[in-house]
Amino acid sequence: MSLVKEIQDIGVVAVIRGADESNILTIAKSLQAGGVTALEITMETPKVLSLIEKVASEMPDVMVGAGTVLDPETARAAIMAGSKFIFSPTVSIDTIRMTKRYGAVSIPGAMTPTEILTAYEQGADMIKVFPANIVGPGYFKDIRGPLPHIPLMATGGISLDNVGDFIRAGAVAVGAGSTLINTKVELTEDHCRHVTETATSFIRRVEQARGGHYEKV
Repeated sequence: MSLVKEIQDIGVVAVIRGADESNILTIAKSLQAGGVTALEITMETPKVLSLIEKVASEMPDVMVGAGTVLDPETARAAIMAGSKFIFSPTVSIDTIRMTKRYGAVSIPGAMTPTEILTAYEQGADMIKVFPANIVGPGYFKDIRGPLPHIPLMATGGISLDNVGDFIRAGAVAVGAGSTLINTKVELTEDHCRHVTETATSFIRRVEQARGGHYEKV
């Protein structure tokens, strides 16, 4: 199975900001227990390369990638540390090319039809529409009309309340941040259980939405 298809099959990518070496594995294991096995660790995190390497080496059943990647040099460093996919907030053609050169999955951020098509034509595997909560689910339905061949992912403001709407509207996956994992909260046993339960709920709602259809809300 390709990494792109695996991400789409899971349907949920956890966006992790502010983790550190003391809690990254606990976070990853809590998410994995709930079925979320695709993790994006954002590059503004201190010592992020060591965190990526730690998860990649100690949890081979989890796909770990880098987020907020702004340039090709950072993409290469993240891939060398073990990143399987590279998320960018914008369309950087050089970053897309570097990512593909090293065999990783490229998921740049775009919003307009021109940006989406440009990124895909330059080799991106999937396009992250960001911020998704600003444009809403209806935008995905509209974009899927003229560009049905381009896989779109919804990121930004994704919650349990709206994840199903985005999936029904045509998003192949979603990225969820603080609504899924809040690294500012102490990772007690109870909180870890809450993370697992939330991850399970996200996965369940994606699966339920894939069995339904889009209705304008």
